[in-house]
Parts: sequence; structure tokens; C-alpha cells
Amino acid sequence: MVNHYAVSPSQSGGTRHFTLGRELVRRGHDVTIVASNFDYQTAGDRLPPGEVQGVETVEGVRFLWLRTPPYRGNTIGRLRNMLAFAARVRGGRPMAGLGRPDVVLGSSPHPFAALAAQSLARRHRVPFVLEVRDLWPQSLVDLGNISTYHPFILLLSAVERRLYRGADRIVSLLPNAAPHMVARGASAERIAIVPNGVDLSSVGDPEPPGPSELFTVAYAGAHGVANDLGTVLEAAALLRGRPDAGHIRFRLIGDGPLKPALKAEAAARGLANVAFDDALPKDMIHAWLQRADAFLMPLKDSPTFRWGVSPNKLFDYLASARPVVYAVNSSNNPVADAGAGVVVPPSDAQAMAGAVLQLAGTPPAERWAMGLRGRDYAMRNHTFPLLAEKLERVLAEAVRRS
Repeated sequence: MVNHYAVSPSQSGGTRHFTLGRELVRRGHDVTIVASNFDYQTAGDRLPPGEVQGVETVEGVRFLWLRTPPYRGNTIGRLRNMLAFAARVRGGRPMAGLGRPDVVLGSSPHPFAALAAQSLARRHRVPFVLEVRDLWPQSLVDLGNISTYHPFILLLSAVERRLYRGADRIVSLLPNAAPHMVARGASAERIAIVPNGVDLSSVGDPEPPGPSELFTVAYAGAHGVANDLGTVLEAAALLRGRPDAGHIRFRLIGDGPLKPALKAEAAARGLANVAFDDALPKDMIHAWLQRADAFLMPLKDSPTFRWGVSPNKLFDYLASARPVVYAVNSSNNPVADAGAGVVVPPSDAQAMAGAVLQLAGTPPAERWAMGLRGRDYAMRNHTFPLLAEKLERVLAEAVRRS
């Protein structure tokens, strides 16, 4: 599995590939995850100074860390980091000694890594499975207001079409993205949906919220453009000073390029009802989530989510058995499907503030019932043993057809 940004459970960030890999190991497979040594969220380094690569095994899953140059924010340094990772994977030398794989999965947090994985698969003459996490470059066009005729967008579009046409199978996290991919060369019968999920073994059994003088509504995840946390600050500003909202507190946990600016804005506006926390490793986050009374799931109002969403954080929320304020304009809506919270329009601070106030005034027993419905939904649809079984079928079919 080639994923530039993959992490182990001792690190903050998405552990999708580790958890899927661990389930596949339990099913008798040998799994290697190829990822960058540089942790873009914390600017940490997973390799000792001077080492260009390293191998680490975590619960049976082998990580191959490749050194790439550090960077800060969405700058030219980030692009250089992407290209360096792709070049190292494409070169093939770091994989020497690991043996010939049966199949290569390339994930597309960015398309250059997936293209390098495709090259690696072709070198070994094994099937290539493309995992589509975000629809590049459409996400850049929709979220970044970049012209479809920009030279970089045209380059990414060419890479996208090559990946779709050359993949033996395609795994999409987005439930309604097939029409977009088919229009760009993908074969409909090769597409399978394997969304994000939750590792229930790290969640434990949630307990009803205990009595408290404060009502804590929490957000846990990236602090970037798409996450629309400016709307959260505006909602907090609307509730500040209201006699019926004096007990409400917003807690934002995580990291990302906009976090310094968000903290500065909250301080400048005197938002004493907002607190920021550092990102936590995945194996610690669920204990923290249990301290919350409700969760926020905001995304910027953008057409990019018309293909659906599958955020890691949402399934962690649902498994924690707390109601969710869902502020996303998406073609799917797990919160509404589960009856697990309140749905409001995206980028609407007034609506978000009203939803938080509504939940804060809801009796604890009713909030607990909402939370349990969300947990039941996650257990029936988004546990990693279920998702690993789906992925195993996709990989096995790719190998069998080859």
C-alpha cells in the first residue's frame, strides 16, 4: 500500500491503511505500507538523522518510511515533497529486499504517489489497484477556485485519466464518485466502494455523559481550508454572552495550516468559549472524545462534496455515542441516516449556533439515545473488519484476473 501520508496508531492523523493492513495480516496476508518519514501535521521526522529510509513493524504491519524534504503550509515546498516521495517510490530501490508483491495499491491523497505506485506495479508485473480518496484535480478547482485551464490542473487531469484507465481495480472512499471517474476513463465494473471506518477495539464501550456544569462541543481533525473552522468561530461568537449559552464551550483538537490564524482570530475576538488542543495520536483520541457532549462535522460549502464524503472523524464521533452537528452539503449524510444528531446548512454560523444551543438544551437521555443510534450505524456499516473484507475481495479479484 503506497500512501504518502500514512501513519501508525502512535501518531496523529488517519490510520486507515494501518488498520486495514492489520486486519489483512490477521487474515493471513503480508502487508507493507510505504509512506513518507515527514509528518506534515507536526513537522516531525520518523527517521533518525542521516537515514534515507527505515522499516518498522507495528502489530504485524510493515511500514517502509522514505525520507522526503520538510515543508510548511501549502507552498512550493509541499509540491517538492510530493514529487520527492513519488520519485523514491518510482525508483524502486527502497523496495529491494521486501520481495515481489502480489498486488500494489496506490492511494491518492495526491495523484503523484498513486502514479508512482502504478509504475511500481508495472515493474513487478502485478495488478495495480487505485484508491481514490479525493477527486484530484476537481477538489482543487472547487475548493481553491483554480481555473480548469490552469497548466497545473491540466497536468493533474492527464495524470487522473492515466490512473483511471490503467487501474486493474478502483477503490473509492466517496460513495457517489463513480460517474465522475467513468467520465474520465474508468471502467464502471472495476469500481468498488470501501469507505472510511472506525477501529472499535480502540474505542471501548462508551458511557452516557455524566453531570457537568459545562456543555462541551468538540471538533477533532485537520485545520485546513476545507474544514470551515472559521464558521465554528463565528458560531462561538454568536453564542458568547448569551445567558442561555454561558455553559457552552467549543474545543478544537488537531493541527493544520490554518490553525495559527484561527487561534489568532479567536484571541483577537476574545472568544473565551473556544479552546484549542494539540493533535493527539490515534490510540489516544477516543478517550479524549468521551469527554465531549456533542461533536461538530463542518465542511466548506463547495460542489466538491456532491460526490459524497467519508471523513475519518465522523465515524470516530459516531462510535463515541455522542450527537453530531452535521454541516456539510454532501450527496450522502450518515448523521441523518442514523438519526444521530442535527443537520444544518454548511458555512452558516447562525444555523450552527442554533444547533449547538438546541443540543445543549436537550435532556441527556435524549442525547444519549442519539449517540447510541450513531454508534449502531457505525458498527453495522463502518467497522474495519467489514471494510477489510471488502478490500480483500477487491485485491483478490485483481490478482485472480491478472
